[in-house]
Amino acid sequence: MRVGFIGLGIMGAPMAGHLRDAGHELFLYVRNRRPEGFEAATFCASPAEVAEGSDIVILMLPNTPEVEEVLFAEAGVAAGLSEGKILVDMSSISPIATKAFAARITELGCDYLDAPVSGGEVGAKEATLAIMVGGTAEAFERVRPLFDLMGKNVTHVGAAGDGQTAKVANQIVVGLTIGAVAEALVFAAKAGADPAKVREALMGGFAGSRILEVHGKRMLERTFKPGFRIELHQKDLENALSSARLLQMALPATALCQQLFNSCAAQGGAGWDHSALVRAIELVGRHEIA
Repeated sequence: MRVGFIGLGIMGAPMAGHLRDAGHELFLYVRNRRPEGFEAATFCASPAEVAEGSDIVILMLPNTPEVEEVLFAEAGVAAGLSEGKILVDMSSISPIATKAFAARITELGCDYLDAPVSGGEVGAKEATLAIMVGGTAEAFERVRPLFDLMGKNVTHVGAAGDGQTAKVANQIVVGLTIGAVAEALVFAAKAGADPAKVREALMGGFAGSRILEVHGKRMLERTFKPGFRIELHQKDLENALSSARLLQMALPATALCQQLFNSCAAQGGAGWDHSALVRAIELVGRHEIA
């Protein structure tokens, strides 16, 4: 396929690399330094030029404002789209804004899929991402071969915006579970037990989880080099809380988790891995696990 890709960062570059390795023709747009390994790709002067050369355009950008700019600026993707093309936003952004973006793109005679991912940098590199897709079934089936190159668990959730809703739900679960693991290990350590042994015991029971396995290990080893930065999880939880306000509902545990991430950011940790939320728990508990 002729595939456009905009957003070649920590996640986007390896994702685009899988498409390259499968033989797809890539049209790329970067504002700064070109990533290595894409010498055979076509680098375009604008997002509009990417859209003109591609049948499917994929975005992997940091947040809602960046997606809106790349789509609808003067030389944005929308300016280069023609009828029958597909826009795939794999960023993690506001579900409410996504529905508005999708409406504007479909007015151009194109399909819009929101397909945020979970799995972090490791999942992007290993092509094991979970991909949550909103949009029409027909567009999903056309893009499915590309999704299968980038992820393992690919799910068509529903209509446009539902993929982003699923991602917000995912981040609620991940954030709260990181907080639960952090509290459990800090509690165990302050009570005089070996937190590493407690984690080992919990792994074999009902409390066992991927987060206890991976992030619990990071907490014990103090390895907070980011696989997924705190500032990005803050963004995702803000999407959850702002959407909840519009829906006139409460997310009390999510709000508390966001405050714990805010505490880490206040300590200079916006760029830490989100497992470093344990530092906020250690601060209020006045005890470090290691």
